[in-house]
Amino acid sequence: MTAAVLYGKEDLKIEQVPIPRVGEGEVLIKVQVALTCGTDLKVYQRGYHARMIVPPALFGHELAGVIEEVGPGVKWFRKGMRVVSLNSAPCQACFYCSKHQENLCEDLLFNNGAYAEYIRIPRRIVEANMLAMPPGVSFEEAAMTEPLACVLRGLHETKPEIGDTVTVIGGGPIGMMFVQVARLTGCNVISVVKRDSQVQAAKHMGANDVVQITKVADAVEAVRVLTREKRGSDIVIEAVGRPQAWEWAVEMVRKGGTVNFFGGCASGTKVQLDTSRLHYSEITLKATFHHTPETVRRAFALIAERKIRGNDYITGEAPLSRLQQVLHHMLNRNGDIKTAIIPGH
Repeated sequence: MTAAVLYGKEDLKIEQVPIPRVGEGEVLIKVQVALTCGTDLKVYQRGYHARMIVPPALFGHELAGVIEEVGPGVKWFRKGMRVVSLNSAPCQACFYCSKHQENLCEDLLFNNGAYAEYIRIPRRIVEANMLAMPPGVSFEEAAMTEPLACVLRGLHETKPEIGDTVTVIGGGPIGMMFVQVARLTGCNVISVVKRDSQVQAAKHMGANDVVQITKVADAVEAVRVLTREKRGSDIVIEAVGRPQAWEWAVEMVRKGGTVNFFGGCASGTKVQLDTSRLHYSEITLKATFHHTPETVRRAFALIAERKIRGNDYITGEAPLSRLQQVLHHMLNRNGDIKTAIIPGH
């Protein structure tokens, strides 16, 4: 089969590799679509991910497809079913799983290889995080389940209330999802973006106000001006993964407010925070990582109910043979949100 293999920093090759063989409880999916995402772009730039992928390795993790083969012991799935498979599954037995923090599982099993004609789904993911697609849901839409599940968990853990002002820093796909989901939750949303194309995207997703950092002298002040009595936002979500944006988030939030450092910075990154402001303003700092089986199902339900639509996020399509060019294009910050990679083309 044809597949993308990551060898290191910006070293990706489209190669012929053996079709995976399935074992007990496993499933082989013929991939219909794999979506690009910010995490894959970071992995491509850095050449690895400490928890998810160690090169040389098959690459990609947002996918939907058709079951080609089922291994012995698979109960709920059969050949020909349309499915979406997530990129991980918890052990359901460790301390963190017992605390309903499956995203922090001590033995969290990751699976990569979406940018390929076929992908093998391990038994644990088949049982915990693979879902049958109902009629009418496209492969492109279903493949968005994974990032949406992460966003839902991030927003839920930040505990917004109806009428809260939520500022989202970041105009990529995750930032746009936060904008849309926060609006669905009943919040007033301020979107902080960089590029012209992101201004229109944020408005389309439901942002009440948009601050474009290249058009204002002080991004923090520009956000605070949009809040009542300039006191700051109830919640600020950082969805970029840059130290400066982390620091901005703390300055944009009101007294007693909550900051969610959702965007992961590079390993070893340090930030400087005003300890006096944190203490005397009772600011809550949170960080959320990944998804859980519960948020996976909630995300899939939003997609199936058409509350989140694929065509809001998927701005292009390309064959697997052009994956490297697509990633280079994304590195140039071209404004595309997600590209659907079609392995069979």
